[in-house]
Amino acid sequence: MTVVERRAARVLLVDPAGRTLLLYGGDPARPGTHWWFTPGGGLESGETPAQGAARELFEEVGLRVDAAELGEPFWRQRTEFSYGGRQYEQEQEFFILRVPGWQADFAGMDEEEQATITAHRWWSADEIEASSESIFPVELPGLLRRLS
Repeated sequence: MTVVERRAARVLLVDPAGRTLLLYGGDPARPGTHWWFTPGGGLESGETPAQGAARELFEEVGLRVDAAELGEPFWRQRTEFSYGGRQYEQEQEFFILRVPGWQADFAGMDEEEQATITAHRWWSADEIEASSESIFPVELPGLLRRLS
């Protein structure tokens, strides 16, 4: 199987209660397999991580921000996963954006996002730890606690 190497940017949207907005979706190549994850995704050609994160925020949850508002990455991670029958090795940078709250708007999603992202929810670190659902990154509860 060919391995696709890519860079990505993700955003921890954090509300005043310290909760983060997660999206719920799955892999069309593996029906019935779903997980929760932070908004974000692969960088387009020529994009900086902050630009990619800002673009993904608008596409996936309808929140428009300037890349400069995201500042510097809060955390970096290398991850491996399969999606759509392909294997990925991904370097991803996480940004923090504090918001008073936000109601996700899926109108900006592309066709693939619409087919794979089906829900959203605000989660606390305690709720994430108590959940039996798959939530990524697995380090998320600790990251949220570092922010409080």
